[in-house]
Amino acid sequence: MSSMMERKTFSKEERLCSKRLIDNLFRDGSSFLIHPYRVVFMRTEEASTVQVMLSVPKRRFRRAVHRNLLKRRMRECYRLQKNKLLYPAFEGKPYGLAIAIQYVSNKPLDFSVLRDRMAAVLEKLHNEA
Repeated sequence: MSSMMERKTFSKEERLCSKRLIDNLFRDGSSFLIHPYRVVFMRTEEASTVQVMLSVPKRRFRRAVHRNLLKRRMRECYRLQKNKLLYPAFEGKPYGLAIAIQYVSNKPLDFSVLRDRMAAVLEKLHNEA
């Protein structure tokens, strides 16, 4: 995990892909809302890393172009801030965290707004750890 601390990447190991883990997350996880994000999180014993899933609902943004734009912005906000706001809380811990970040606003917001709100989300997750 220390090798991930220095780099600002978003690798395959950091993405939440396991269907079983995603089902458990939405069934047993805790959640909070920091507009425009709804965050569902759960401590995992399986992996000692932080795994994240980002989503934008098709119901609110019918066009894939807009969904993809928002997901790119969310991914970039997470990638740039995870090392200083989230990862220090999990360094050396025997457990990890599974996180689902959902975009809940009805309109696309600017990158600067998304970045500031993502910082608040990561800070809250850091405190929960």
